[in-house]
Amino acid sequence: MDIQTIGLCSDHAGYDLKQEIAAWLAAQGYACKDYGTFGRESCDYPDFAHALGKAVTEGEAYPGIAICGTGNGMAMTLNKYPEIRAGLCWNTDIARLVRQHNNANVLVLPARFTTTADALEMVQVFLATDFEGGRHLRRIKKIPIKQ
Repeated sequence: MDIQTIGLCSDHAGYDLKQEIAAWLAAQGYACKDYGTFGRESCDYPDFAHALGKAVTEGEAYPGIAICGTGNGMAMTLNKYPEIRAGLCWNTDIARLVRQHNNANVLVLPARFTTTADALEMVQVFLATDFEGGRHLRRIKKIPIKQ
């Protein structure tokens, strides 16, 4: 994966995990940009998913990491963007496969259902895995709805 500035976002449920991931990424030498939320107060996940989705779409950040309680809200919102392929992951095998087979450009994590250690392993695997292309590229090209 050709990593640039990694975009991060979360809602209140994912805030603490986002902070842990941001610290780990910085310690590994990655540049990051945080698209919010910036605290534990209740907030609306779409606000931050839209900011990250726009940033990845426009090339301001790549890849992205999004975190909310279940991960589903972030994934649903991010996947409204035609250029985004957000993969909800709960173990390293899925984190590897969403990159290899789906060319995911946003990793989505469920903060209420993963440990920090497991989340960091998923981030590491996601960032270290390349898209395989081949038959998978043909399938990815079929994802956008044809008008």
